[in-house]
Amino acid sequence: MDQNAGSKHIVKSFDDDLKALNNVIGEMGGLAEAQLNRAVEALSKRNPDLASDVVESDRRIDALEHDVGVMTVRMLALRQPMAQDLREVVAAIKIASDIERIGDYAKNIAKRALILTQSTPMRPAASIPRMAALAQEIVKQVLDAYLDKDPARAHAAWLRDEEVDEMYNSLLRELLTYMMEDPRNIGPATHLLFIAKNIERIGDHATNIAEIVYFMVEGKNLDESRPKGDTTNVGIND
Repeated sequence: MDQNAGSKHIVKSFDDDLKALNNVIGEMGGLAEAQLNRAVEALSKRNPDLASDVVESDRRIDALEHDVGVMTVRMLALRQPMAQDLREVVAAIKIASDIERIGDYAKNIAKRALILTQSTPMRPAASIPRMAALAQEIVKQVLDAYLDKDPARAHAAWLRDEEVDEMYNSLLRELLTYMMEDPRNIGPATHLLFIAKNIERIGDHATNIAEIVYFMVEGKNLDESRPKGDTTNVGIND
């Protein structure tokens, strides 16, 4: 085999490895999106069976993150990528970690939805699906940006995190009002507050992914301050 043919074979092998890696990241992202959607559906429909299923299904995302770790270590060891190629491999490791955390937050939402099926519905719960739908839309946008290597789309998604924060702040104020009006509301309102915070954190992880994608493609960091609309000081990191 001549040197040119050998080089082409190495390049094709690396491209094949990257394609397989992208497929796993895409599957992880799709599962995380579905988990968030199903967790919020369990809350809205007060469906304990669906909530329990979401909790159990989180293991699949964890297993895929492990697969990403194995694949990237192999690529780093065998291919010794440089520059853009190296950024893509490192980006996959970081993005898989963010997706895994998104899955964890969806699981946390399902756990609290399970508890809330045993209490009287509260009106502020109606705001949760809208907030979750926005966060899910941003997650999809950043994952599409990753798969398409589209820094402009990643930047556009990055700017939208402030919308999630504003919805969280509004819901927080509403829930605090309910707590003050009637002490019996404190328990369920607290669970809803944790759920809202989990969704806000999902938005933060989507923003992380947007920053990673931008750096992966452009080779430089976004030169703007991260948008942040969460002005609360409530230490909720469930």
